[in-house]
Amino acid sequence: MRALTFLARRFVAGDDIDDAIEAVLELNADGLKATLDNLGEDSLDKAHALAAAEENLAMLRRIAESGADANISLKLTQLGLAFDEKLAEDSLLRIVAEAERLKNFVRIDMEGSRWTQKTLDLFYALHDKHPGVGIVLQSSLRRTEGDVREAVSRKARVRLCKGAYKEPASVAFPDKKDVDASYDRCAALLAKAPLPAIATHDDARIAAALKAFDAAGLVRSDYELQMLYGIRARRARELRALGHAVRIYVPYGTHWFPYFYRRVRERKENLLFVARNFFE
Repeated sequence: MRALTFLARRFVAGDDIDDAIEAVLELNADGLKATLDNLGEDSLDKAHALAAAEENLAMLRRIAESGADANISLKLTQLGLAFDEKLAEDSLLRIVAEAERLKNFVRIDMEGSRWTQKTLDLFYALHDKHPGVGIVLQSSLRRTEGDVREAVSRKARVRLCKGAYKEPASVAFPDKKDVDASYDRCAALLAKAPLPAIATHDDARIAAALKAFDAAGLVRSDYELQMLYGIRARRARELRALGHAVRIYVPYGTHWFPYFYRRVRERKENLLFVARNFFE
């Protein structure tokens, strides 16, 4: 476990919000934006869910106080979705209202496929009245192209990622080539959405998205490229130097193991990718 903790430090900004804000300000100094995420999911009781909500409120306030160029991401199971949907909805509404007061933005992370529809239902219940909230969609899921089309039609802000959850072949593409093809189709569709976020470290996926955006007449202020903290940091700075808006997903907290584990367990290439980036 000590070795894993050492590895986690490479990809997690620290234990608390002060560590995370310090990391964000360092990124900002290089012209990079950030998304803060307090690690944790699957709160099993009201006390933990309410504590998670308070941490997200504190994140928004600390961002405002520090002047950091950052927004936040959160998971609905951390807010209690698994046992009390009304509690999760009420907490999310409080967080979104605070973000609006502070002129910031909240992104709802997508979790495993068992939560996809409930997450989308809760997102759309808020979206029309609260445009300062966005969603994440995963190209690994077979349903996602349809979800992207709906998001575009409803003018929702989407972060597109490949997905890091182990899913059955009945709901997700088992082969990387199919996940990649889905990603490219979805990214092209997002050229018609407001400020699409292309979240990937895969140069081929980035190139395909940029080609689609260029064909649609988008300029570099019309979209964001997003990467994970500690992964391909040199490439992120190269893309920023080319004039792209680049946002880094900055996780922090003591519940880092599920986050780290998901990124190395699914495919052998993920483990090799993490290993290469550790020595970058």
